[in-house]
Amino acid sequence: MPRKQPEPADRPNYHRFHETRELWRTSEQFRVGVTLVGGCIVVWIGSNMERAPVTGRWRFVCVSEEYEAELGRTSYEHAMEDYRDQILRPDDPRHKIVGRVLERLLPNSGLKGDVEFHVIEDDDEVNAFVIPGNKIFVFSGIMPICNNEDGLASILGHEIAHNVAHHVQENASLPYLTTLILGLASFFVDNSAQLTQFVLSYGLELPNSRAQETEADYLGLLMMAQSCYNPEEALKVWDRMAKADQSATPQFLSTHPTDRNRLKRFQQWLPEAIEKQAQSQCGHMTQHCQYFCTC
Repeated sequence: MPRKQPEPADRPNYHRFHETRELWRTSEQFRVGVTLVGGCIVVWIGSNMERAPVTGRWRFVCVSEEYEAELGRTSYEHAMEDYRDQILRPDDPRHKIVGRVLERLLPNSGLKGDVEFHVIEDDDEVNAFVIPGNKIFVFSGIMPICNNEDGLASILGHEIAHNVAHHVQENASLPYLTTLILGLASFFVDNSAQLTQFVLSYGLELPNSRAQETEADYLGLLMMAQSCYNPEEALKVWDRMAKADQSATPQFLSTHPTDRNRLKRFQQWLPEAIEKQAQSQCGHMTQHCQYFCTC
């Protein structure tokens, strides 16, 4: 005879859910308590929702900019400790190129305060990042991908955009929300932590990371265009980046959009970026740079 499957209420994973459902049905005090707590949670989440600059994307932010700055100071100390012996001198041509590009980008970036940048000699590291507090790090390995100063502007614009949009502050806030959701799930359903974490990771954290990357792509493209760099070069840079990256992780498993989707968005934004460049009266400068600007 086929083995009889246990009823949902008899399964261990459903005990807490079954008990909670019975309490809701039989106890007015429980219903009032849950309603009040639920109302407070909704108010707390709602009061910490805000729109991201420029793009208007809704996001959850519950930590202060001061906390973000403190995270930046810690990250900067660690970065300087890790790369101190690899930092290029200011008279190195690669350092001068980065400085020249930043000189044009920064007035249109939205960054406030003094900016400090370092070029790290590591030809195997294809990367650049900006730490809160306007600390910019560029690895020499990304220079061949840039190919020219327009390409470098697209990379730096993207990384600066992460900082301008306070993505570190947003990322520091997300664990508070996920911890709350995990706690509620474990209260209502036994042994739900792993399943809930899986749902949160693929339904909230990874999509949120991809949204930040798309936001930085968009802001960085407009930034470089407004700074009189050729926005069409951004498509070439990210195409070269895609060819250099041999991984083929499906988008829903990745923190970044797929290269195909990324390039498609750049193509959609390109007319706006070209218009932004035209508004900045860049015609003479871009023509000049075709002959004299090299990365």
